[in-house]
Amino acid sequence: MDAQTPLVTFEDVTFSYGPTTAVEHVSFTVEPGDFVALIGPNGSGKTTLLKLALGLERPQHGRVLLFGQEIDQFKEWHRIGYVPQQASAFKVRFPATVGEVVSYGEYRGFDPLAIFRTGISPAVEGALHTVDMWEYRQRLVSELSTGQQQRLLIARALVHQPALLMLDEPTAGVDVAGQDQFYTLLRQLCRDQGTTVLLVSHDVGVVLHEATKVVCINRTLVFHGSAQEVTDADLSRLYGFSVDLIIHRHQ
Repeated sequence: MDAQTPLVTFEDVTFSYGPTTAVEHVSFTVEPGDFVALIGPNGSGKTTLLKLALGLERPQHGRVLLFGQEIDQFKEWHRIGYVPQQASAFKVRFPATVGEVVSYGEYRGFDPLAIFRTGISPAVEGALHTVDMWEYRQRLVSELSTGQQQRLLIARALVHQPALLMLDEPTAGVDVAGQDQFYTLLRQLCRDQGTTVLLVSHDVGVVLHEATKVVCINRTLVFHGSAQEVTDADLSRLYGFSVDLIIHRHQ
C-alpha cells in the first residue's frame, strides 16, 4: 500500500437488516491522516457503516476495502484500533485493573510463554502514558469516572499503535471536562502520531470544529468533504428540519 491509498473505501455500499435498508448506495473514502466525523440522526446508518468497516457485517451490494484490500482478504487487523460506546461492560464490581484491561489489547491468540511474563509491557505503558492514565494503572476499572473509562478503552486500542482508529459515540455520558480531554487526545494522535480517525458522533457542533472531513449520512450520503464547507443547508437536508449551526470551541 502506498502513502496515498485510502485506509477505508466504501464503493456503492448498500446494507439491509431484513426488509429495512440501513444504508443505500454509499460511497466515500477515509484518507491517511484524516480526522473524519460520521454524523446523522438516530437510525441513519452511522454505526452500520462502522460495522461494515470493521468487517462485522458484509454489504449486500457494493464493496468495502481496508488499506486498499477487499475486506474479505484483509488480515492485518492490528493496524486498526476500535473504541466502542461508553464502557457499559464495566459494571460496579468489574474486577480488573486499568493495566490488565489495557493489556488485553496485546492479545493475538494463545501464547504458551505468557504465564512467564510479569508486570506491564512497554507497549501497554506507552499507551497509558499517551492517554494520561499511567498513574491509574493499578486502579480497578469500576472506580474510574466515565471519561477515564473511555480513555482506558482508547489506550487498549492504541497498544499496537494502529494506523486507523475507529470510535463509536465515544463521548456518550462523558462530562464537558472529559470531552475536552478526549478531543485534545484525538488531536494529538492525529497531529503527533499520524493516526487516522473515523469517529461516529451526535455532537455536530463539536465534531465539525475538531474534524478535518465530514460524512453526513441519512441512509444515503448527504455530504462528504471538508468540515469547513458544511453549511446550514447541508445539515437541514441531513436532519429534515431547519438547522442553525453553532460550533463549540474546544481548546
